[in-house]
Amino acid sequence: MSRRRTLSRGKKAALLVGAAALAGGGAVVMTGTSQASVACDGLATALGNNARFIAEQRANPDAQSEARIANREAVIEEIKRKQAASGCEVGAGGGEAVAQPPAEPDPPSEADPPAEADPPAEAGPPDQAAPPPGGGEQVCAGSTVTLSGEGGAPAASSNEFPIGTQLRVTNLDNNKSVTVAVTSVSGSCVLLNDAAFEEVREPGKFLIRQARIERVG
Repeated sequence: MSRRRTLSRGKKAALLVGAAALAGGGAVVMTGTSQASVACDGLATALGNNARFIAEQRANPDAQSEARIANREAVIEEIKRKQAASGCEVGAGGGEAVAQPPAEPDPPSEADPPAEADPPAEAGPPDQAAPPPGGGEQVCAGSTVTLSGEGGAPAASSNEFPIGTQLRVTNLDNNKSVTVAVTSVSGSCVLLNDAAFEEVREPGKFLIRQARIERVG
């Protein structure tokens, strides 16, 4: 009788250890899945931005449209390679519209109190203070920032600012900033090329959800 009770307790202990191992393994899998999802979201957004740009060029062609389209098609192929390497669905985001900044609020009525002269400062992460503004005009409020997939020295592309415009992009999640010139046209307010994005990105992420964009030149 005593020996049977001892074996029974041993079996129970083994079952408890196995259950704990399964729970721990599940936590690891969930964490990895979450990180992969963030990376895939960013790549899908980048692919959607470039696909939209190509569609706009085809709808309103000019003398340079074919060259721009060929360039963006090469960028899309590079993004698809990154999707495959990251375990994402290849081609995801290619048919999606690019997220636009939120609509401007309706103008205040005469009964509303006057707006404050200066908007409140943007809040950074709880454990980090947001860096001071770069002295430029803040633009593209509410926009996310991702990469275009283009190589070369740090640069940006935009559908709002002319080539040569200097933009300062700050990732409010890690307080890193980069100042770049707009060198080409894209389908979104700001896209950073690979070199510029590397300067402000968080490891494993292809999308900056909290960004401050300033026109500095």
